[in-house]
Amino acid sequence: MLFKQVRIGKNGIPFTLYKFRSIPIGSTKPNAWGRFLRRTKIDELPQIINLLKGDMVLIGPRPDVPGYADQLKGSNRIVLTVKPGITGLASLKYRNEEQLLSKQLNPLQYNDEVIWPDKVRINKWYLNNRTLYIDLIILFSTFLSIPINVDDLIRKIEHNKK
Repeated sequence: MLFKQVRIGKNGIPFTLYKFRSIPIGSTKPNAWGRFLRRTKIDELPQIINLLKGDMVLIGPRPDVPGYADQLKGSNRIVLTVKPGITGLASLKYRNEEQLLSKQLNPLQYNDEVIWPDKVRINKWYLNNRTLYIDLIILFSTFLSIPINVDDLIRKIEHNKK
């Protein structure tokens, strides 16, 4: 069954994002099947519909729910100048975001004060430095589930520029 959610796309325009439902209707937590879908990222497959419709691209900043990306200011708005991606550097760093948030006393505050600003930083860096090489790293890491230290990658690329 498909799950639909409004996300913010290019130029701050909302669109409908598709996923496989991982939380049963009437529940607040995924069941065993839903956990499997999320762990393997299979729940993201219907985003191919978004790709075909032109709402998304393969690689780029992940689309966020209203109240985040659409509220960006100043140079952070660069994130809204491109179509959102199915995968990206920030999504690789926070591949286990749900687990990370589940360990916090105040998950929303931790997201707002730590994770979200870091995702914006990573996405800005990617948009200012994207290359075929970086995109290939993102693709291989995403689809082969190869762990990657995003901050180390950024440091190495920045160091090699000097």
